Amino acid sequence: MENISAHRFTDGKPNLRRYQQARWDEPLIFELSQPGERAILLPELEPGIESATHDALQQLPPGMRRATAPALPELSQNRVLRHYLRLSQENLGADLNVDVGQGTCTMKYNPKINEQLARDARMSELHPLQDESTVQGILQVMHAMEQVICEVSGMDAVSLQPRSGSQAIYANIAMMRAWFESRGEGEQRDEIITTIFSHPSDAACAKVLGYKVITLYPDADGYPDLEAMQAAVGPRTAALIITNPEDTGIFNPRIAEFVAAAHAVGALACYDQANANGLLGITRAREAGFDLCHFNLHKTFATPHACGGPAVGACAVTAELAPFLPRPRVVKDGDRYRIDQGEAQSIGKVAAFMGTASIVLRAYAWVMNLGAEGLREVAEIAVLNNNYMMSQLLEKIEGLSAPYAAGKRRIEQVRYSWAELCAATGVSSGDIGLRAADYGTHYWTSHHPYVVPEPATIEPTEAYSRADLDEFVQIMARVAQEARSTPELVRSAPHNCPTKRVQDEYLEDPKRWAITWRAWQRKLAEHGSAV
Repeated sequence: MENISAHRFTDGKPNLRRYQQARWDEPLIFELSQPGERAILLPELEPGIESATHDALQQLPPGMRRATAPALPELSQNRVLRHYLRLSQENLGADLNVDVGQGTCTMKYNPKINEQLARDARMSELHPLQDESTVQGILQVMHAMEQVICEVSGMDAVSLQPRSGSQAIYANIAMMRAWFESRGEGEQRDEIITTIFSHPSDAACAKVLGYKVITLYPDADGYPDLEAMQAAVGPRTAALIITNPEDTGIFNPRIAEFVAAAHAVGALACYDQANANGLLGITRAREAGFDLCHFNLHKTFATPHACGGPAVGACAVTAELAPFLPRPRVVKDGDRYRIDQGEAQSIGKVAAFMGTASIVLRAYAWVMNLGAEGLREVAEIAVLNNNYMMSQLLEKIEGLSAPYAAGKRRIEQVRYSWAELCAATGVSSGDIGLRAADYGTHYWTSHHPYVVPEPATIEPTEAYSRADLDEFVQIMARVAQEARSTPELVRSAPHNCPTKRVQDEYLEDPKRWAITWRAWQRKLAEHGSAV
């Protein structure tokens, strides 16, 4: 019998795990299909129901009726279960590893009690077209969550309809455009100012809505250049959209001056609070002078990221901008709640119905469990964890640095640089992140193009213990050591994972892409095994 603890600890201190991820050679679920297999046998229709509904499909317009049944895979229940459990074992994630390396994404623990609430039939079987009298509970939760966001941000009104942070940014910019159009300045104000280390969706959404984007770069200390901001604003400026702290983890202490510079020329100021996890209960958008802001509930408020959705972006605005919020909205009349179709000046819907109610419920449960003092403690621990990890990484690893603001503390994340190690060994930051997967974790580098050379973005959040953080630092130190002693081992990683290194040339060759089963079948027929 093997003593696992003897491998895991030496003199009471943890050693690196001997990690080997599961590999199942699991086919696609369509390839497992067997005609006639079923996971669930639906009950036969009762005669009365059948006679009453047999022509129900005829109620649909012809263009909405399928000519043939969808080609869905046919599997028994136990084979469905095995398939997805095997795939889950081939993943890394917040419930399996110390997931601090997906910096800026705020990967924190999602309490499972909140999952139970969201999956309760009284929630999961709600339909958005139910009569208001039958959904008073979730309307109350959504209204209460709006009040929470108002309190956290200092703003006056909130919409929880956007289904992602980027969609909330889009909605905020659309509201600002509608605001200026209502004042006859829509065509004049065609520029939006942002910073290079702000959330990239700020510039992207502005561009989608037709604005010219002006990007501010940091000064030697990593702060956005205030003089550049003052030189950029003018009668064409619609808004400043900025993240603070930026993705470097550096908080701009002169943020009120940036907001004032925008207001001085009649522009609006919009706060992207994607990086708010270290600010809860400490600073608010309103006190810094902002006119509107947004939060990502799947980041700051501990709801699941779920591989890109469903999520919720919460738009918060001052009373002056409230008429432009997406509609419909939840309104409280006495002790009842109703769905209001909104103001005539509303930008309209940015998502179907009221958004993702189950995510709002999870966030509401998380907030109510913590209370106001708990939210502030979240921020304090997130900042403490981040600065502890930064001190350990920089102290123990040669060749790693934290550009800008030398010697100063950061808020909730740091964008590090492996430039020195790369110059000495030829091992890139991407190589190191992939080699970390061989120890059961990973990290993300940065948005492209890289501004910080050989970047690595790490955000510990409040969800990880000191032992977790030490384990991550230990892994980084080991990989950095390997980069110097056996660089090819790192450059060819991962070795202990089900998926080996993906060659970049595949990503640039559309002939090798197949993002659907049908596309895969077509390319197999066309190119055979050469695909």
